[in-house]
Amino acid sequence: MEPDAQPILPQLRLDDLLAELQSRLQAVLATRDRVHALLEAVVAIGGNLDLEVVLHKIVEAAVSLVRARYGALGVIGQGRQLAEFIPVGLDDEQIGSIDHWPQGLGILGRLISDPRPLRLADLSTDPHSSGFPGGHPPMRSFLGVPIRIRDEVYGNLYLTEKEGGGPFDEEDETLLVALAAAAGVAIDNARLYEEARRQERWLRASAEVTRELLSGTGSTQVLALVTTRALELSGADLVALGVPTGDGQRLVNTHAAGEGASKALGLVLPSNQSLSGQVIATGKPVIVEDFGMDERVHPVARENMPLGRAVLLPLGAPGDVRGVLTLGRDPGSPPLTQQAMEMVTTFAAQAGIALELAGHRQDSERLAVLQDRDRIARDLHDLVIQRLYATGMSLQGAVPLITRPEVADRVSSAVDALDETIREIRSAIFSLQSHSDVKRHGLRAKILDVVEEMTVPLGFAPSLRLVGPLDDEVPAEAGEHLLGALREALSNAARHAGASKVEVSVEYGSDLVLRVRDNGRGIGSTTRRSGLANLAERASGLGGVLRVGSGENGGTDLEWRVGRGEPSALSL
Repeated sequence: MEPDAQPILPQLRLDDLLAELQSRLQAVLATRDRVHALLEAVVAIGGNLDLEVVLHKIVEAAVSLVRARYGALGVIGQGRQLAEFIPVGLDDEQIGSIDHWPQGLGILGRLISDPRPLRLADLSTDPHSSGFPGGHPPMRSFLGVPIRIRDEVYGNLYLTEKEGGGPFDEEDETLLVALAAAAGVAIDNARLYEEARRQERWLRASAEVTRELLSGTGSTQVLALVTTRALELSGADLVALGVPTGDGQRLVNTHAAGEGASKALGLVLPSNQSLSGQVIATGKPVIVEDFGMDERVHPVARENMPLGRAVLLPLGAPGDVRGVLTLGRDPGSPPLTQQAMEMVTTFAAQAGIALELAGHRQDSERLAVLQDRDRIARDLHDLVIQRLYATGMSLQGAVPLITRPEVADRVSSAVDALDETIREIRSAIFSLQSHSDVKRHGLRAKILDVVEEMTVPLGFAPSLRLVGPLDDEVPAEAGEHLLGALREALSNAARHAGASKVEVSVEYGSDLVLRVRDNGRGIGSTTRRSGLANLAERASGLGGVLRVGSGENGGTDLEWRVGRGEPSALSL
């Protein structure tokens, strides 16, 4: 060995130290970057006061922060179940293929019952695992932490599928716990802001309904306003408002708003066979977990109002319920929030009180009009008729004293005219004293009577939809022809169709339209055409048209249509 040669081992040791130093520097830089990412996430979730946006941003920040493929935030509701579930990482097609949202069972239920951070390398190996619903993508690694607002556990953050395929580590857990703490503050601020906005909307809506009612706006327009505001306040997908008919035996959905409103509008339901009728009778709200599967809901409502979770609210106090609000979400959607439900319940109660006050005011005004008519009738009878009668008697007594025949004839004619005037005044008095409510004999009630009358020959009750101002605007002649056409169409279905289901729809918009559909043998089996000829004649007499054909699923589809106002230019 040469005297000046350097030992090799110290050099190798120095390389190891430098490599270790470089590795630690990289770890420090990575930690710094993740701390910066945490701070950016905190700023991002705290920069918005819209609760829905805040919740979604929290999940997005968590997914990015711990490098997970999937993330979700579950909001805990009543009964310690998940009331809301906000996923990130799934597209619309994947979400649509999942049978149902998580309900807070299994691993998710463990976090609810024991709100502490939870890390799992493989979900399937945990004894609390209850598997995934059908259509759910496979997941292995898991990290969950609770989100607290003061002493309340608001919900939980769930992260799955760590990038690279490995498990989540302790640093991931620490970062997520820190993010959850900041998320609790952001959610609390957003909730306070949302509550203030909700109270403002509620007060504005209640004041608007009360103002419209007390200003004399018709109840039809006010109920439409109530339905629209209930949709806005609750966040529901569909809201329908049903009101009882004059005899209280049925309810008609006079207003609807939201998705599928056209199918819900005008539905007629029997009070004693529907959940709406139960709400009318008891005056108490009813919550339905699955509207489409609940046997208490009438089949017509289940078919035409495809809802998941729903609630039925009385419009008014027990004993004086003016209507029923049905609010629901689409099947598979999260239910309405508790805060929204409380607000809409209060809004419905106040709207019912306002309707009651408006009804009393209208009754008072009607009573004042009737009293005024009675006074006018008494004055006409006691003063005008008596004076006319006395004048006629005086003239008649003077006739024998008149020597000129032409003058006597003119006086006799005057006496006859006075007698005719007295008869006309008496007819006017009778009309003034007739206080019957014509609405009780309106077109809606007559349609219901015809349908009820034809229930016996059909062997079942047809489903019925009534849409539009049928009582107020349909001309009397058109209404009578429509009733005849309805009776004839149902009679044909009973005698010839052999159907087990008949749907009747009457709408008054640009035209007056009667539709009768059945699932029977179809038009080809009808040998006698006299009934159809009568229907066509009734339509053509009003400038309208009759169309009869096969339904989409078999059976017969009949449409009887006449124009509104002037005769329609429709042609066969």
